[in-house]
Amino acid sequence: MRLTCARVLAVVALAGLAATAAAQSSAPAAARARPSKQYTIEQFMKVTTVRAAGFSADESRLLLSSNTTGIWNAYSIPVGGGEWTPITNSTVDSTFAVSYFPGDDRVLFTRDQGGNELNHLYVRTPDGQEQDLTPGAKLKAEFVGWSGDLRSFHVATNERDARVFDIYRYDAKTCERTMLFRNDLGYQPDGISPDGRWIALARPKTTNDRDLYLWNTATGEATHVTPHTGEATYVTATFDPASTSFYYLTNDGSEFMRVRRYSLAAGTHEDVEKADWDIVSFGFSWKGTYRLTRVNEDGRIVMRVVNAASGKPVALPRLPDGNVTGASFSRSEQRLRFTLNGDRSPADLYMLTVGQREPVRLTTSLPADLDAADLVDSEVVRFTSFDGMTIPNVLFKPHQATASARAPALVYVHGGPGGQTTRGYRAIFQYLANHGYVVLGVNNRGSSGYGKSFLAADDQKHGREPLWDCVEARNYLASLPYVDPTRIGIIGGSYGGYMVLAALAFKPDVFDVGVDIFGVSNWVRTIEVMPPWFTSQRQAFISEMGDPVTQKAMLRAISPLFHADRIRKPLIVLQGTNDRRVVKAESDDIVAAVKKNGVPVEYVVFPDEGHGFTKRANEAAAYGAILRFLDEHLKGKGRPATPSAGQP
Repeated sequence: MRLTCARVLAVVALAGLAATAAAQSSAPAAARARPSKQYTIEQFMKVTTVRAAGFSADESRLLLSSNTTGIWNAYSIPVGGGEWTPITNSTVDSTFAVSYFPGDDRVLFTRDQGGNELNHLYVRTPDGQEQDLTPGAKLKAEFVGWSGDLRSFHVATNERDARVFDIYRYDAKTCERTMLFRNDLGYQPDGISPDGRWIALARPKTTNDRDLYLWNTATGEATHVTPHTGEATYVTATFDPASTSFYYLTNDGSEFMRVRRYSLAAGTHEDVEKADWDIVSFGFSWKGTYRLTRVNEDGRIVMRVVNAASGKPVALPRLPDGNVTGASFSRSEQRLRFTLNGDRSPADLYMLTVGQREPVRLTTSLPADLDAADLVDSEVVRFTSFDGMTIPNVLFKPHQATASARAPALVYVHGGPGGQTTRGYRAIFQYLANHGYVVLGVNNRGSSGYGKSFLAADDQKHGREPLWDCVEARNYLASLPYVDPTRIGIIGGSYGGYMVLAALAFKPDVFDVGVDIFGVSNWVRTIEVMPPWFTSQRQAFISEMGDPVTQKAMLRAISPLFHADRIRKPLIVLQGTNDRRVVKAESDDIVAAVKKNGVPVEYVVFPDEGHGFTKRANEAAAYGAILRFLDEHLKGKGRPATPSAGQP
């Protein structure tokens, strides 16, 4: 579900990169029948997932997070490559690296408790001592960033009032804190200027209308910097390093997000950068030498680095082919780390030292016993929906699917509402494709990335027009010569899980099976029990979905739980016990209701997960259960399935 605080982080961009070199097959490999092997879920789970978090003070090491042991922990790795050094060793709760301290080897990291999203911020000293900087039983904390002089850092917590986030300044030496901003305004803190004088605040009015304010820490006054007419979205991008200008993204007066600058002294606005698609992030390198932009071009993020003074693109050495999903310079601006991935190659970290001709590859995420040539590339495809609207999609076609050996298929619906299925490596997609399932990631109306009109096209139409797009996605799949039109299911998580349940309840004859991953079954309850820290966004969410007080009848009408008697196709439901967004009762109730119909229903619950599965063993169990279910009820259409090579 789209229930997260909007926060734009400054990242470095690199332009014009396509599919990963590691994923390209050699001529002899291409001549062999593919896939040459079907892999077990355990083999897919050997893929190492990594996330970079920044450089050490002396820039000799890179801080990262990884699930290499089966659970997320923090590590460091030399910038020239080499052995990883564990920083945290959690065996229970997923732990994510945040930042090195700028003057020593202390490390900030964050973790919650079993996926409940009540993250705390911790500091770890070189001798292994850990201290919770945000102690408390029910609070949620978020690292905001370092001050421009590096003498302090800022943290947002909702400990005083669970509905809002206050901001505290922590001394970098002692970690003692003082309150910088008491959030009596009820807005979302979005960022702080390097000099600490200005705090950007967001006020969502609807999912398509969002304002920004600047709060002056010296005067205690807030200035509305984005007055406008009609609906327009404004998102904080960054402040410049000198704290003279505030940069933001907006689609005011256009379909797509562009970059604008607000002068803090003069109070004037001007355009800085625009594209034919949404600009999704913008920022500066630490000293301000480089300007950093990312653009969402038809489901692929294109990244740019330009000289901030001249606006000219920076000439970089030739890099391996691939999609750069994240990058940043060191504070000296002498090193650039970036993450490179492709459809058939999971994200790997690279390091480029300014002046060197080639980057150094720091990680190898794809295990040696999983041949990238057996995986598949994605393709962006489009179809015309029931009312003439064009719907973009990402298609994964198995190697073994042909006109003479037609394959079963799945419509995959992303989360949100307002999410987007993009290109790139996804274990579940590759696992299903490897076992002969066509997967079509539909970006139904209401998806982000295709303009604000497309995003708004699902408002208070859920269970109807967006669902009908999914029906048309099914029809598109059925038209493909290598798809068996009698074996097409639907799969999705969160809001996508709701769409699965809605499809089975409101279009009971269209799909052959449903895979619901923590999906909403009762919108009235889901809106009523939103976590308190979503208070500032609650009204915006209600404006899209409906009001549980004044529009209760409508919300019941689009909630599958109250129409579960119509569900007659096999269903599997997966749920985390600690989910705070889609509570476990949503899945408990729909499973109980559908069982009354005599329909095959499987229910898989993970007691140590929340809204999403982060532990490798749980992911393996979830994906394995999904494949077994599909092999029996979709590929086998009710007949006992022949055990698959991918089943544990």
